Amino acid sequence: MLTRFITKEIHAYLDYPVALSLMAMPFVLGLGAVNPLAFWLSVATGVAALGLTILTDHHLGVFRILPYSFHLAVDGMVGVVFAAAPLVLGFTGIEFWYYMVLGLTVLAVVSLHKAEPNVAAA
Repeated sequence: MLTRFITKEIHAYLDYPVALSLMAMPFVLGLGAVNPLAFWLSVATGVAALGLTILTDHHLGVFRILPYSFHLAVDGMVGVVFAAAPLVLGFTGIEFWYYMVLGLTVLAVVSLHKAEPNVAAA
């Protein structure tokens, strides 16, 4: 059985640095030299991830509008897109590995999410 240990709180602490890294790493790694999509996919996803985190209903959310379950679903979709992007878009070299490793990591984080116990209203 899979041990699920990533709580909502741990996930919230990961969100901000991951979003900022998605925006910064294409510059650091020089992504997009061969295929500009390799650069912009990460930057755009980072901006969207930052917005999603700010709007998510968890303890680090600023406006807490979107349910956490929606946030997890979006993260799962990002993992699938990132893992598929190198194959579909023909990324090679560092761009291939950047997206493949990130995609599989995001999918692992989502799959290791520890469900919160249901709290019945009194």
